[in-house]
Amino acid sequence: MTRAAPTTLRPTSSAEVRDAVLDTPGRLAITGAGTAAGWAGRLGSGDRPVDATLDLSGLSGVITHNPGDMTVSVLAGTPVRDLQAELAEHGQRLALDAARIRRGATVGGLVATADAGPSALVYGGMRDLVIGTTTVLADGTMVRSGGHVIKNVAGYDVAKLLHGSYGTFGVLVEVVLRLHPVPAAVATVAVDGPIEAAAGLVDEIVRSPLEPIACEWISDGPGRLLVRLEGGTRTLPDRVGRLRELLGDAAREAGEDVWETHAALTAGPGPESGDAVVRIGCAPARLAPLPAQLPVRAVTAGLATGVATVTVPAAAVPEVHATVAAANGTSVLRDRPADADVPAWGPEPSAMPVFRALKDRLDPDARFAPGRFDPWM
Repeated sequence: MTRAAPTTLRPTSSAEVRDAVLDTPGRLAITGAGTAAGWAGRLGSGDRPVDATLDLSGLSGVITHNPGDMTVSVLAGTPVRDLQAELAEHGQRLALDAARIRRGATVGGLVATADAGPSALVYGGMRDLVIGTTTVLADGTMVRSGGHVIKNVAGYDVAKLLHGSYGTFGVLVEVVLRLHPVPAAVATVAVDGPIEAAAGLVDEIVRSPLEPIACEWISDGPGRLLVRLEGGTRTLPDRVGRLRELLGDAAREAGEDVWETHAALTAGPGPESGDAVVRIGCAPARLAPLPAQLPVRAVTAGLATGVATVTVPAAAVPEVHATVAAANGTSVLRDRPADADVPAWGPEPSAMPVFRALKDRLDPDARFAPGRFDPWM
């Protein structure tokens, strides 16, 4: 029997989200800009089809910006690139540079997928930048956690729980973020070489007083290490000079276009290519050897954070999960061909019983985001 396409609901306020959850029976998919639609497990897979889709793209805009406190409250469907443009007028920014921001990724989507970029080395990911949330639970309860005070420890930290939950616990509708100043000057120094040599250089860099913002290796050409620095217009040139000395005679300053290359390699070639993209994480010291053990087509590797993205033939995804697990790491699928039947996750982590207990408590009928953590849950 052919199943009808899920109904799409497009609320424009937190109250409308709550009403949609209460008034819509069955299982709900939650989406924003759709830039991570193919990440993790397939929505509605197996015997858990989606009955309706909650499209939060209309839930967009700044609620309150406190420049003096360097905090901003936004609706979860707000595209980060639009938020950055508004904050820049005040000399402020959200210190997050995930690759898919360029494609319109939203604040809520970045929280839900635990996505981050190269600058996570210093600023962390959304887990570190979110200081408050408002969430609609499956029974329509609207839960507020945190607020505009950065050191807020009162109550249960729902924001941390939602980070990387792929919408399985509740619908994120409002987010309070801590901000950082826009740097006066930014520079990138690049040096070509294999990932093993780059890992040795990064070890020296992070032990130096240079304070890099990002240390990323990309499989572009012969391989290239990118190191980004931020600072004042008078002091940054000296730090760049010292960094070039540390990296050797082949080191050179590079333009912002190298980060466009980094973003493109991170995103992968698209599902039509027949390839899959897997995000992996492990101890930084164990990251550099992993690509050589896999049939990789492209790599971006945060050699100081231990987080990498690899593009591989779709059939190699199980091999990636197994290899990363052997290095005591974690892995999750971030793109694959439409017809690829490959596992989204590696071996089940020891924390899954706690995860399932939370799911049973917050969403006892398993209405939200069915299939995202398949086969774990």
